[in-house]
Amino acid sequence: MAYSTNNAAGKVVQEIINDLPGLVAVAVVDTTSGMSLASHTNSPSINPDTAAAYNTEVVKQKQKAMAALKLTGEVIEDILITLSNQIHLLKITENNKFIYLVVNSRDTNLAIAREVLRSHAPALN
Repeated sequence: MAYSTNNAAGKVVQEIINDLPGLVAVAVVDTTSGMSLASHTNSPSINPDTAAAYNTEVVKQKQKAMAALKLTGEVIEDILITLSNQIHLLKITENNKFIYLVVNSRDTNLAIAREVLRSHAPALN
């Protein structure tokens, strides 16, 4: 457990764990620095803090692509990465943060995972 429920990021991580107890990993990440503000994993093979840094680059590159395409008036809501057995979701918030969630694709419905992130993201704003 790499979080405290004494701050907004830690509270969001705890609430997501409560709503998706079978998740693989979750982190609240500062997009500017790539640093994890709070994280938790149920898998020894996934370090959400390391993944946070790499996924920060995914978010930044997508933002650059949108600027290059002149997609004014558009904002990234979330980014979905599907693997053979896992779903990785990045829910972007309004204040340079994102929630990184990993779930097993056989155990968790994508719509439910997206709704859990959508409902908890405003607590970071």
